[in-house]
Amino acid sequence: MLKNDRWIRRMALEHGMIDPFSEKQVRAGVVSYGLSSYGYDLRVADEFKIFTNVNCAIVDPKGFDERSFVTVRSDCALIPPNSFALARSVEYFKIPRDVLTICVGKSTYARCGIIVNVTPFEPEWQGFVTLEISNTTPLPAKIYANEGLCQIIFFQSDEVCETSYADRAGKYQAQKGIVLPKL
Repeated sequence: MLKNDRWIRRMALEHGMIDPFSEKQVRAGVVSYGLSSYGYDLRVADEFKIFTNVNCAIVDPKGFDERSFVTVRSDCALIPPNSFALARSVEYFKIPRDVLTICVGKSTYARCGIIVNVTPFEPEWQGFVTLEISNTTPLPAKIYANEGLCQIIFFQSDEVCETSYADRAGKYQAQKGIVLPKL
């Protein structure tokens, strides 16, 4: 069942599901973030790993070369044309055992050709979210730190799962920063 703002607020405040938590949608002069009717718009932190091919590397999920990224700490990041960046959320998430989330990009960025991809937060996953931001345009794209980037939608099952992400000792459990692909 899709969860609404009352459920999200209760889970964030009473169970620490989202920290820090913004109880209202913040909109004045920023790409909006915070609690919405049926989700939570997370913010992107000021740390970015911007893809570059100066080392003529091959993108290989089994042997990813960290030299393929330039690390930037800034209040905004420029993503080169037809390229991507990794970033992390400002918020730390702790997902309950009977909940699964999906993430969708915000329309403000989507209308600029900027696509956000995040895999689902599985039951009992926790950590800062590693965000993949693709610039599909032939022009550089600007991303604003500490502002909204994507919306998390929460689905609660009528029963808990048999095996959670924590039970499997998932490789991305409790990640603190931007985490590159792991095997």
